[in-house]
Amino acid sequence: MPTVERLGGLRVVIYPNEHRPEHVHVVGNGHEALFELHCPQGPPALRENYGFSRPELGRIGLDLAKRLARLCAEWSNIHGNP
Repeated sequence: MPTVERLGGLRVVIYPNEHRPEHVHVVGNGHEALFELHCPQGPPALRENYGFSRPELGRIGLDLAKRLARLCAEWSNIHGNP
């Protein structure tokens, strides 16, 4: 599972055998959340959450939005263009 970005102690992961729509998994501290990226314009949106608090999810969403162009490019590198 390729880690494409780090947000503090959290890993942002794109699995190579995944499906569209473009999304990332944020993993760390025994928690995981899945955010749809809504490439190319965003904003990223939470789809699933397993353990992160609301404040943590807010910070993660903002961090992903700041890195959206890079994350969309990484998704395309791994999965190809639509």
